[in-house]
Amino acid sequence: MSDTVRIAEGIYWIGVNDFETNLFEALWPLPRGVSYNSYILIDDKVVLIDTVKGPFFSDFLDKIRSLLPEGRKVDYLVVNHMEPDHSGSIKVLREAFPEIKIIGNEKTKGMLDAFYGVTDNVVTVKDSDELEIGSKTLQFHMTPMVHWPETMMTFEKTTGLLFSGDAFGGFGALNGGIFDDEVDVDYFEDEVLRYFSNIVGRYSSMVQKAFEKLKNVDIKVVCATHGPVWRKNPSRIIELYDRWSKEETEEGVVLVYGSMYGNTQKMMEAVASGLVKGGVDKIRVHNISTTHISFIIRDIWRFRGLVLGSCTYNMELFPPMKQLVSAIENRMMKNRKIGVFGSYTWSGGALKELQEFASKSKCDQVGPVIEAKSCPTQEDLEKCVELGLNMASAIKK
Repeated sequence: MSDTVRIAEGIYWIGVNDFETNLFEALWPLPRGVSYNSYILIDDKVVLIDTVKGPFFSDFLDKIRSLLPEGRKVDYLVVNHMEPDHSGSIKVLREAFPEIKIIGNEKTKGMLDAFYGVTDNVVTVKDSDELEIGSKTLQFHMTPMVHWPETMMTFEKTTGLLFSGDAFGGFGALNGGIFDDEVDVDYFEDEVLRYFSNIVGRYSSMVQKAFEKLKNVDIKVVCATHGPVWRKNPSRIIELYDRWSKEETEEGVVLVYGSMYGNTQKMMEAVASGLVKGGVDKIRVHNISTTHISFIIRDIWRFRGLVLGSCTYNMELFPPMKQLVSAIENRMMKNRKIGVFGSYTWSGGALKELQEFASKSKCDQVGPVIEAKSCPTQEDLEKCVELGLNMASAIKK
């Protein structure tokens, strides 16, 4: 999508779509791309809200100039977030508009120097500071650690538009439409959760602080830096973010297994059988060797039950499972039910590490704990079914 899009009188989306990057932050798969959303406000003053990733500057500049009469300059750039997928065009933008003033907070100021050597024409704002640009007024809200220390949000008071930075944003390019009533909302909700759980989730307590700060702000449209603009039902994405950051979970179970030769997989299938017998209909099974960790983390964040099963590899936890366990610990997840099982042949190790993880977590462990030697016996499989049944009972409120 190459056109500018009007959001309100004098306010336009001037973002770009990226279908070329395979891994966001060199970590997270982008099967359907990602958008970098930037916005322009044209009033007595012209204001940009964030920029785009550096390689897309030419298209970005064309959009700016298409909206401005010849000779009209850009007065301000508001930097809500300094991550380079949003700030990457700042240096060349200053060459195009040498008199532009950059608005950010004190931490933004330091990052502008560290990233781009920019130290002049920087305006520092504090919480609740305002800037009148004509008929419109911008109000700045500091939201540190959502998800960098300098992050802030900008609210336009006359239209009720909240320029929220990375908050409320997600993966997925915008194909043909930018608004929530023009796109596949269910897909974008999944991708917002994948973004949130993998990147922002660790800082959930700071998200809740941001909600407290914004509780009296009358938000009519949410304009994030990734994903759709929520104009029809902004409360939907706000409520989801609130629930996710409180780690309120749905009734369902994520079953993740690591199996080299199919024996641990047999145990997983027995656990799944027990879950079904226990009345669980939302079961997400992931082979840790073939499913990218970001999709697994997304599902774990959503559902109340988690069962991990792993073979032993060189007297340790299977390496991909070890990575997952580390990722879960890093995100400090809580309020879940956990079950574990493992297998070994000539030396144990996997189950011990899974039990240590379960005992350290702020979650309730569900038994039995099962460890099979080489190939699971009928007794092992029956215990796996029992684990599934017990987990089904534990996740029901």
